[in-house]
Amino acid sequence: MKELLILSGKGGTGKTTIASAFIQLGKIKAYADCDVDAPNLDILLKGDKQLEVENYKGMEKALIDSNKCINCGLCEEHCAFNAIEYKPEMDSYLVDNYACEGCSVCERLCPEGAISMIDNIAGELMLYKNSEEVFSTARLKIGEGNSGLLVTQVKERLRENISNKDLKISIIDGSPGIGCPVIASINDVDMVLIVAEPSVSGMADMKRIVETANGFGKEILICINKYDVNRDISEKIKDYADREEIQIVGKIPYDVEIVNLLNAGKTATEGDSKGIQEIRKVYENTMDIFTEKRESVL
Repeated sequence: MKELLILSGKGGTGKTTIASAFIQLGKIKAYADCDVDAPNLDILLKGDKQLEVENYKGMEKALIDSNKCINCGLCEEHCAFNAIEYKPEMDSYLVDNYACEGCSVCERLCPEGAISMIDNIAGELMLYKNSEEVFSTARLKIGEGNSGLLVTQVKERLRENISNKDLKISIIDGSPGIGCPVIASINDVDMVLIVAEPSVSGMADMKRIVETANGFGKEILICINKYDVNRDISEKIKDYADREEIQIVGKIPYDVEIVNLLNAGKTATEGDSKGIQEIRKVYENTMDIFTEKRESVL
């Protein structure tokens, strides 16, 4: 099975709109939402699938046993993240779990063995499935790290729970930006479709995600969403794509009908407005290229 990853470089470009439409148009049976900081694909596609939830353990956190602590202050002195502070009103040292990075230096230095590293539930893995489809995603708790590791687990759970081994394609809705979750998403996929927005920040962030994907040696496609909001920048995106030898698979206009569908909890596939027609064309163009690439790989 080959994986198509949909990225954007920044939030708000319409990445999930495109991903959910592709899944519906292609009747895709295996898909994932790797935007673990703010997953939202489930709003449109969870349907009547059975939900399985599993705790995600992130970095361990330090815990100080006040009964053993002698208030020597070594832990506070050597904490590189300023996560430990003496509380006079409690006559004890306390750990700020949001600041603690789980390095365990305090545990090693404590002369009384008063500090231990404990498991930390940093989020939850969610798997929606029925006899035909599997949808993997996760949600990271506020202020938690290791989002890249969580994304890797989301992808692994998707692959492990595919019952139909004849499935040819899966679609992954990635995170905005170029950070750890994006890097984990790009790793070992077959092709990247970038949804670009015609704004100054949209173009700058598109270039950054192109450079990131190029670093992994991935084949890249671009579609321009809401291209008519700023036609000048849309032309600049096209010129950039030409210089980088990246194929543009379509330009989608701003379409109020698509906004209304999303507000109603539906994918941008119902109806026959101009924007919906162009999304269908983007899907067909992308799949033509992706299928050709898949066959050449095989």
